[in-house]
Amino acid sequence: QVQLAESGGGLVQAGGSLRVSCAASGRTFSSYHMGWVRQAPGKEREFVALISKSGGYTYYADSVKGRFTISRDNPKHAVYLQMNRLNAEDTAVYYCAAAVKAYGTRTSMYDYWGQGTQVTVSS
Repeated sequence: QVQLAESGGGLVQAGGSLRVSCAASGRTFSSYHMGWVRQAPGKEREFVALISKSGGYTYYADSVKGRFTISRDNPKHAVYLQMNRLNAEDTAVYYCAAAVKAYGTRTSMYDYWGQGTQVTVSS
C-alpha cells in the first residue's frame, strides 16, 4: 500500500508556471505507475498525465501536451508535474494517483489517491 500527499498548488496568473509535487510513503514506490488527474468545479475527474514505473514512458492529455511535464524520482519517492503556460481552463484540484497493474488514462485504473492540491489560474 502507498500513501500519497500532494503539495505545491496555489494561485498563478495566466501564462505563468507552477510545479506540483507528490510525496509517496512506503518502500515500493517504484512498483507503481503514477498519474496526475484533475477535477474542475462541477466537472468529472480528468486524466492529465502518467509516467511508468521506471519513468521511461510518459503520456499526456491533449489539453496539456506541450505545456505540462510529468517526472518522477524513485529514490525520493516523488512524482512531479511541471505546468507551464497555464490558462484559466487549468484551474482544478490536482490529484496524484498510483496504479498497481497497468498505466492508462482511465481514472478507474488507479488504486491509490492523494487528497489533492488546488491550482487556480487567474486571467
